[in-house]
Amino acid sequence: MLSSPARPSLLWFRLDLRLEDNPALADALAAGGPVLPVFVHDPAGEGAWALGGASRWWLHHALADLADQLDRLGLPLILREGDASGCLRELLAETGAEAVYANRRYEPAAIAQEAEVAEGVLASGAKIYFSNAALLFEPWEIRNKSGNPFQVFTPYWRTCREQGWPGPVRVDLKKLAKIPAKECPRSLALDELGLLPDKDWDAGFYEAWQPTREGALARLETFVREGLDEYEGERDRPDQDGTSRLSPYLHFGQIGPREVAAALKQGAGAVAAGADKYLAEIGWREFSHHLLYHFPQTPEAPLRPEFADFPWRENADLLRAWQRGRTGYPLVDAGMRQLWSTGWMHNRVRMVAASLLVKHLLQPWQAGARWFWDTLVDADLANNTQGWQWTAGCGADAAPYFRVFNPVTQGERFDPQGDYVRRWVPELAKLPPKFIHRPWEAPASLLEDCGVVLGNDYPEPIVGHVEGRGRALAAFEKFKSARS
Repeated sequence: MLSSPARPSLLWFRLDLRLEDNPALADALAAGGPVLPVFVHDPAGEGAWALGGASRWWLHHALADLADQLDRLGLPLILREGDASGCLRELLAETGAEAVYANRRYEPAAIAQEAEVAEGVLASGAKIYFSNAALLFEPWEIRNKSGNPFQVFTPYWRTCREQGWPGPVRVDLKKLAKIPAKECPRSLALDELGLLPDKDWDAGFYEAWQPTREGALARLETFVREGLDEYEGERDRPDQDGTSRLSPYLHFGQIGPREVAAALKQGAGAVAAGADKYLAEIGWREFSHHLLYHFPQTPEAPLRPEFADFPWRENADLLRAWQRGRTGYPLVDAGMRQLWSTGWMHNRVRMVAASLLVKHLLQPWQAGARWFWDTLVDADLANNTQGWQWTAGCGADAAPYFRVFNPVTQGERFDPQGDYVRRWVPELAKLPPKFIHRPWEAPASLLEDCGVVLGNDYPEPIVGHVEGRGRALAAFEKFKSARS
């Protein structure tokens, strides 16, 4: 046990890997005793949605960064692996701690885990307290006039705006008491958690990301200073660096939405329109968590239950071609290759790629959601579920199923010179803008001059747009007729 006149508290880190604006840490400090930071790697506690490979890579580096921050303050980060409830009860016994402080999560398995942990902590004679570090508003705080959860974004976000934005929680890190190493409980080494991949597929991640608190703050500062002015016009352009790229930092809690809202308010100035537009993107994140909390079945089942009977045509070969970026549609293939290389894909391209899978190829949205879950560094169950159900027309505020993105015109509109495609589909790099999004229409002589043999260097479209759209609409009509 720690030799302190006041009993210590355990700070159970989860998806809140920061010290500033951390309400659980603020509450633990207010209790007056030493604070012992703990992270428990509990894949079983994540249920069917244990972290995918890209997220595990990010978690490893985020934990290393958090440990460095704590070490500079004279504190360890105790790492344990296994059942979270059992690990925390063991630590309560080892340290004599009187309470556990933690921030909430909102995924179904995480909510069940919290209940189990709370039961075990209370049974051991300690107390447990939960706070909100992840959202501007708790999912149960925002209701429609009937007292029910919202299922449409615009009135939801209008209600949120009427509440005003909560500011960051102040944490006085000077109050953190140093703990002598000899008094610290045992801890696993970070490498023992086995989060990094065995095979070297993550090389591009290191070039693309700085998965640290410092990286989060630098990205936010740069975006507010340089990105807000052009955000409305640039955010849909994958060939431009027009988005914040804060999503993985927000998911892992290396920065919080209260901090983002405060920075936007402070830095908006003459670019208030850009700040407001970006804040609405934070709103979609809030809305997604609102939906997941109130409709916990949605990661596997459509919010609109009638879509459970949609006539998908599951085909492993089509799914594999999409995953590998070999669909024959350059914008989609560029996005899928960017995803594999960097763990991230531009949001506009995510929508087009998802539409191609569920509309042109008639593959179930759950298959796409699973692939994104494994390959995105910002894989967030609420956002991922909402995005895929929106595309498939089966969720809240969803795009109508009959809205089918044309991947060619989307590419010509949002990557007009083809720079995004040239970066990620280098076999097409020599094609001029006129044909880079439709190489099958290029004259044979031009293809030869550019060193492109369709069907060899680059595939023909896996399905024609007209054919794919017609097939999707026919499936939708069949679905509607079966229900009438």
